Amino acid sequence: MEGEINLNAILKNLNPVLNEGKYVYLKIDSVEDIPFSKIVLLFKEKEGITVVVEKQTAEDLNRSFSYIASWITLEVHSSLAAVGLTAAFSQALGNAGISCNVVAAYFHDHIFVDEKDATKAMEVLVELKQKSEDSI
Repeated sequence: MEGEINLNAILKNLNPVLNEGKYVYLKIDSVEDIPFSKIVLLFKEKEGITVVVEKQTAEDLNRSFSYIASWITLEVHSSLAAVGLTAAFSQALGNAGISCNVVAAYFHDHIFVDEKDATKAMEVLVELKQKSEDSI
């Protein structure tokens, strides 16, 4: 199952879902620093390791953070080879003044937005889906 590659079909089936909780980005020195079961996202860059965890996890581990995000999952199974999805939703969110941090995983795309923008981001994404449905 490789996922949808047609941008119009992807947008029509976008189905954005706001996950519960608040999430934060942390820089860690070692993957042993945080229990793996608590990690939502892990990415190794040359400067260090970034993890995204629930805000409560960071607080429990006495970690500092500066950005509190809400996590939106696009439930459509888009192909990693699909062209234009990130551009479409990031432009729509950008036009609404909403910054987004994007992760493409195997099955779905995930968007982290400032917690204060979560409701508006969901409205923008639902509108993007509806516009694509109306263009049939």
